[in-house]
Amino acid sequence: MIRLLDTLSYSNKLRSVSPLWKCSFAAVLFVLAYASHELVQLLITVWVLRWVVRYGGVSLRSYALLLVPPCLFYAVSLPALLLEAAPAEEVTDAVRTLAAVGPWNGWTVYVSEEGAQRAWSLFFRIAACGSCLLFVVVSTPVSELFQVMKKLGMPSLVLEIMQIMYRFLFLLTDTAEQLLIAQRARGGQLGFKRKIADTAIIITKLFGKTMQRYTGLTYGLTARGFMDELRLTPYEKRPMLPRRYRWESAVGVFICIIIEIGLRWREAGWNPL
Repeated sequence: MIRLLDTLSYSNKLRSVSPLWKCSFAAVLFVLAYASHELVQLLITVWVLRWVVRYGGVSLRSYALLLVPPCLFYAVSLPALLLEAAPAEEVTDAVRTLAAVGPWNGWTVYVSEEGAQRAWSLFFRIAACGSCLLFVVVSTPVSELFQVMKKLGMPSLVLEIMQIMYRFLFLLTDTAEQLLIAQRARGGQLGFKRKIADTAIIITKLFGKTMQRYTGLTYGLTARGFMDELRLTPYEKRPMLPRRYRWESAVGVFICIIIEIGLRWREAGWNPL
């Protein structure tokens, strides 16, 4: 997954656009998506999809693949959001339930309308906010994100830790792939029980192998004159954003804000007439 993100961030058509503008645009949409209604969140999700797939040139399949991890976390949290348990005598007609099972030992497990609405609202919020984050990650290389953070005043120590950790992720994945290939070459990873045992062996050896490669990386930095500071290339201003992108981004955000204001006034019972 991390290699796919790295490849897309360097090969997409929005690479030449200013990273500061892309981060600002995504931040505005993220705040709007977090605080808005489901309709606005749906519009933001579809709009960001248009930016990434059409303007960025990222395939729809890759974009859908990147949305799988947040959707999996959401699916894991669904039982906690939907299922409720209460004594059977408390589950009356006053409690609006969509489904109920029981009673078991005096308890009833049920799905309430409130829980279903909460899960439904959370799904749209995750989709909208996740799309905004993916827009930045897919269209901007990590090195340029570090430059933006430095320009915004991020402490140098935090940036250095982030750079080292980002490099460490590649070392970790490379080492895991090498161990997995070595096991398969020796007849491992066959059968469910064997896979569990072999995976446990990989996990135990992974830390030692990774620390060896990390030590080599440290020696390499020292040999190249590392002086307790990882210097970033200075931030370079990019050409002016095409007028079409500027107009679409401004008009789109304005329309989303107007729709959100209209929805809030409607909930408050305000009638302009």
